[in-house]
Amino acid sequence: MGVPNAFLNRTAGWVMASFLAVSLTTATSALAEDITKTFKAHAATSGDAVDHGGWNGLLTKYVTTGEDGINRVDYAAWKATGHAALKTYLTKLQSLDPRKLNRDEQFAYWANLYNAKTIDVVLDQYPVDSIREITINEGLLGFLKKSVGAGGPWKAKMIRVASHDLSLDDVEHTIMRPIFKDPRVHYALNCASYGCPNLLREAFTGVKLNEQLDNNAKAYINHPRGIDVQGSSVKASSIYQWFQADFGGTEAGVLDHVRKYASKDLKAKLKGKDSIASYDYDWSLNSTQRGS
Repeated sequence: MGVPNAFLNRTAGWVMASFLAVSLTTATSALAEDITKTFKAHAATSGDAVDHGGWNGLLTKYVTTGEDGINRVDYAAWKATGHAALKTYLTKLQSLDPRKLNRDEQFAYWANLYNAKTIDVVLDQYPVDSIREITINEGLLGFLKKSVGAGGPWKAKMIRVASHDLSLDDVEHTIMRPIFKDPRVHYALNCASYGCPNLLREAFTGVKLNEQLDNNAKAYINHPRGIDVQGSSVKASSIYQWFQADFGGTEAGVLDHVRKYASKDLKAKLKGKDSIASYDYDWSLNSTQRGS
């Protein structure tokens, strides 16, 4: 008995789709490896420092610290009076070659670039209630993701550095995380959301980098949106679930990391605990309009 043509067509379609999916995954992986290899280079003895003064001034002007210790952004004012200056800073930053910098200057460069571009993307689309409402150049797939609250601009190639087109995901996942191998990357990068570690009110610099990273880690971990202990139950930011591999690879490893930055009170609450009961993350925009 012959096989129905409809079945053959469906089978051929499935095989072709599977082949394309595997090919795309392979190509994407190869591209990521190329980006990592390219930007892994650095000038260990370089004393060059990038001037982040423009970004620093914008952060000081448009970011405020609430009574609850969470930094919020005045997107409305920034869009009205400071968006052009932000775009000028981004153009300048992308004209530089970070491979000519030492490691701390590189870290500051990439963190400032990521955060500045994230603000730029939000300002381009503002007003929005969440960065996940923003989808760029993804056609029908982007529309469907946005319709179920799962959008976001992270995969769009919006940045060009040293002749490489990069996305925000590229900066975070193919440059900063694999090259620096420092869990504090997650306290440096801000995704314009309430659940994220604070967007600092100053630019990262190579000279102050370790102090800035440690301070932002402490601020986040000792705030309930980072770690919240109620009795015997620990609730943590979803960051510690999504990127558990960067924090020791287990829940116990996450909590060991947390203890390094925990206050005396939080350390006491965490004593004897090696598991996390639940995770949470608030994707609403970290806007001054939200309030404390």
